[in-house]
Amino acid sequence: MVTHLYLGVIILAVFATTVAADIQVVCAKDAVRITWKIGAELVPHAARLFLGNCMPSRLNVLPAGEGEAQFNYQFADCKFKRRMKGKFLIYQNELTYRPQAKSKPAAFVYPIECVYKRPEGWVPPFLNPGSGASEGRGGLVFHMALLNEQLTGVAKTNVIPLGSFMPIWAAVEQKSHQPLLLLMEECVAATTAELQPSSQVYPIISNKGCLLESVRGNSMFLPRYHSSAIILYLQSFNFGLGEQVYIHCKLTAWDPEVLDEGKKACHYAKESGRWELLDDPFQSGLCSCCDSTCKSRFKRGVDLESQGLSHNSVLGPLIIVDQSDSKAHNIPMGSVTAADSQEKTSLS
Repeated sequence: MVTHLYLGVIILAVFATTVAADIQVVCAKDAVRITWKIGAELVPHAARLFLGNCMPSRLNVLPAGEGEAQFNYQFADCKFKRRMKGKFLIYQNELTYRPQAKSKPAAFVYPIECVYKRPEGWVPPFLNPGSGASEGRGGLVFHMALLNEQLTGVAKTNVIPLGSFMPIWAAVEQKSHQPLLLLMEECVAATTAELQPSSQVYPIISNKGCLLESVRGNSMFLPRYHSSAIILYLQSFNFGLGEQVYIHCKLTAWDPEVLDEGKKACHYAKESGRWELLDDPFQSGLCSCCDSTCKSRFKRGVDLESQGLSHNSVLGPLIIVDQSDSKAHNIPMGSVTAADSQEKTSLS
């Protein structure tokens, strides 16, 4: 038994070495060029080599009988995954050798990744999805939507497992305005689409931009890809389980050069044990009031409020489910929409 196992390990090692003899990857502007050199015994099976779901675009047989499989494809092909991380765009895929049908696991997998600095002013294609858009005063158009896990588009389901993350994206179309900074001043969860004095609410962001859920859980603001948009990476919480839940947020478009205790985006960094300012960690002192009461220091803020640069938006319904509960498996999947309210007093 031991001898057979040992021989099996040797055979697998030789096989892996043959398949992955030499792989060269060149990341171009909007495409990738891959050269995969394979042993002579794999040349007859080159049709079982894949980049994502794409076969080699060319196969060269070398004088010694070895093969050179070339993959020249755009990132729009072969099921490349695109994700955004801070100031970078990342395209990911896999090279695989599948001697059997695709329903079977691949015999060899090699990750492919191309990383680019995000172009200035680049925004995801869902910036103007039409859903969740609401025009506020001053000619500004506000958006709020639930994103998928990859942050590449709007989520296709509104059912959220308890403890998982639900990225909430908000943006403002500036049109003819000077560049503006979008802030989430206040956010609460409620089981109703309209807030009433008797509504039971769960505070998420309060005290003029302090993310309370970053203290209770692992929620945070993600690095911005544009000043006019913000992504709240919210960990789902134990509120209204199995019921329809709505996220009510007061969005404010603000002068990016004028941050103060009343206009900010702060989350609690457990690694450092302190509140941090999303847009300039060196000014995190503005977040120190999150443990007490935050007040605006600038009278200019009153003038901007009177110009209608704040707007209340509602996202939902969302359904948070506890997967350990057998009843949760009977909840039908649905889509999430955004209904916006012009009432500026509901989150005061």
